[in-house]
Amino acid sequence: MASTVPFSAGLVALGCPPPQRHSCGFQRSIRHGQVKAMAGVSMDDLAQPQAPIAVVTGASRGIGRAIAVALGKAGCKVVVNYAKSGMEAEEVCREIEESGGTAITFSADVSIEAEVETMMRATIDTWGTLDVLVNNAGITRDALLMRMKREQWQEVVDVNLTGVYLCAQAAAAVMMKRKKGRIINIASVAGMIGNIGQANYCAAKAGVIGLTKAMAREYGGRNINVNAVSPGWVASDMTAKLGDDIERKALETIPLGRFGKPEEIAGLVEFLAVHPAASYMTGQVLPVDGGLSI
Repeated sequence: MASTVPFSAGLVALGCPPPQRHSCGFQRSIRHGQVKAMAGVSMDDLAQPQAPIAVVTGASRGIGRAIAVALGKAGCKVVVNYAKSGMEAEEVCREIEESGGTAITFSADVSIEAEVETMMRATIDTWGTLDVLVNNAGITRDALLMRMKREQWQEVVDVNLTGVYLCAQAAAAVMMKRKKGRIINIASVAGMIGNIGQANYCAAKAGVIGLTKAMAREYGGRNINVNAVSPGWVASDMTAKLGDDIERKALETIPLGRFGKPEEIAGLVEFLAVHPAASYMTGQVLPVDGGLSI
């Protein structure tokens, strides 16, 4: 029951074109993972973290930004991953710091294995471990299937699906040794019900759902929880620019009659990431879509 209105016109793009430098007491080079301690942060603080350590991919804006801020406010030390938007990533770190939290930025393309490994290694070198991974980075390259170029297909699959695989594999290697960890994959309602003009995006997000279930079975014996959150329409700068007719048609597909807020996605992710009550949940796919997928 797919809407003819492309989700990408209104979705906060699940971390899409994400994002150099500023952190809560840290500064790092743009791509090579050299994190330097700055004034106010002792090496003891780095070596013996008291708070959960979380990596959030595609965290410079939209849903990813809201997730990073929520985890920072919840007491996590957050790695704010980005691909391009360094200034926006710095703003996220600043917001976390102003709320009393700690964060660093790290530029890495999640579809490139070497960059993912460097990011995870820098996280361990900085804070000693990794407790939470949120796979949020994603892009859209919309076109009708009959007109979709191979490059459009491959780029979306590389970031939205292969990126999840690469990050999860690297993070799980750390978590399995500790027999503890939580992985949250940001899927999409588009991967559950399909959408015209987004065959690449829908296929990748459906793949994320299947990958989540497989990971939950493989990693459960090591006390690693793996769940997915599937957003629907989420308010963003893009939804604000929708014409009245397009917005009306989109809202007609949502039983609650409104777009979601990034913070509503972030709240569920925070629960899955750090709340004790989520410790017996794994392999679940949780829609946050106002009833769109009913």
